[in-house]
Amino acid sequence: MINNEEKKFFRGWVYATLGNYHRNLDPNWLYTPTYLKKMKYVQNFLYTLPKDVRILDVGCGEGVLVEEYRKRGYDISGVDLNYESEYVSLGNVLNLQYPDDSFDVILMLDIFEHLRLEDQSKALSEIKRVLRPKGNLLISIPNLAHLYCRFRLFFQGRLFRTGSEPDHQGERPMKENVRLLRDAGFRILKTKGVTLTLPIIYRIICHWPARFRWLHDILDIFALPSISFLNIFLCENDK
Repeated sequence: MINNEEKKFFRGWVYATLGNYHRNLDPNWLYTPTYLKKMKYVQNFLYTLPKDVRILDVGCGEGVLVEEYRKRGYDISGVDLNYESEYVSLGNVLNLQYPDDSFDVILMLDIFEHLRLEDQSKALSEIKRVLRPKGNLLISIPNLAHLYCRFRLFFQGRLFRTGSEPDHQGERPMKENVRLLRDAGFRILKTKGVTLTLPIIYRIICHWPARFRWLHDILDIFALPSISFLNIFLCENDK
């Protein structure tokens, strides 16, 4: 729900109806175990950075990380196409309103799959433009070739997408995302897999994510990037 204080700011897409659903995380949301694992990884990465580096969180939604780390003294900004607050400015990854070489680190978490296929290279080019040479891009992207998707395609002839087709119109297998990143001029330093979609067991976790989060986290130890639900890439701007 949106309170009176939030009504003065713009809310689009799902934020218009669900409000701050990442801040008020439902433990029984299908993607909660994956989201929490991803956020833990990103937080650990941010803690390694000196506080004087300039950070931009692109497509940051409610600005959960922006608010947390700004209060910790980090120089971090957030932009989003559908959300505005005291911590988040309206902005489009296809046309970022920043000069060239403005940031040392850019976060782009679970945004890439929402872009049209033909816009993805343009988005990476725009990120590269505002990222300083040798700066880091930390990007998380769902993997259309995760294990359960392969299983379902083989036995049922259907894909198991990581989200609805209208929302995740830009989903690709991991290898295609790797190619796009490299073609855009990014050097991939590390790749992390999140959520092993083991057939049958994964569907049980999806039905009862709060009850079986412990099982998700145990299986996550074996989440190789190529068969994981989500990939996190730490990249360097190789320009």
